[in-house]
Amino acid sequence: MSRIAYVNGAYVRHSDAGVHIEDRGFQFADAVYEVCEVRKGLIVDLTRHLDRLDRSLRELRMAHPMGRDALTVVIREVLRRNHVRHGMFYLQVSRGAAKRDHFFPSADTVPTLVITAKSTDPSVMLRKYETGIKVITLAENRWDRVDIKTVGLLPNVLAKQQAKEAGAQDAIYIDRNGIVMEGASSNVWIVAADGTLVTRPAEYGILRGITRTTLLDVAAALKIAVEEREFSRDEMLAAREVFFTSATGSCTPIVSIDGKPVANGHPGSVAANIRDAFFEIAEKTAI
Repeated sequence: MSRIAYVNGAYVRHSDAGVHIEDRGFQFADAVYEVCEVRKGLIVDLTRHLDRLDRSLRELRMAHPMGRDALTVVIREVLRRNHVRHGMFYLQVSRGAAKRDHFFPSADTVPTLVITAKSTDPSVMLRKYETGIKVITLAENRWDRVDIKTVGLLPNVLAKQQAKEAGAQDAIYIDRNGIVMEGASSNVWIVAADGTLVTRPAEYGILRGITRTTLLDVAAALKIAVEEREFSRDEMLAAREVFFTSATGSCTPIVSIDGKPVANGHPGSVAANIRDAFFEIAEKTAI
């Protein structure tokens, strides 16, 4: 069965989908995106994802391709046409197709909207949760506005590839002062010696992850203390637990950093308890 994509008003076969060669997303990475989890036939945290999409568009002075109600209808239809019960959808908006010029195109340029969806095997993530992942640390080398979810992800691509070549699965950015920023596609959390969850504030320097935001609700429900503060690479290496949060990875335990084990080198119970409670507390929207 062919996958179906939505491109600028039409549902087309995924293999036939395309945008104009002068689309600004292709030419300048002048585009934003969202990725949203689908679990048990329900869209997870859709409202927060669409709120963040609105913010990204505002920050880049980019027009919205359609109203939220209409966009939600299209998202649901793409998921239905692809028969997604467990998986995700990917949504990208660019400033549109126009003659290649660094200046913004005319105000009547129509934004490009692409939505795709795919099914995933839940057992693959379950195995990752059971074993944990290995990561490396890298010097921060991205632009300052990583709080906007743009498609300009070349540093992240290079970080992921460097991790793979080092025998790891992911990477964590560290600033010039030795402070942890975030993962190449995720937010970073540690569990301190007293059991407190610690994560970097999201006012600047990192993306305000939707899973990160909902995890704060989960921690409150489980009565787990949380501190939003900076922490160093050394503190991370000494933590009881370290884990990533993301829409596609939920709460993924990290068991090794730069070849050094985290605690006993096995996934911890705090991350597991949060992950078990996450779906019940997160917003769920029917397809």
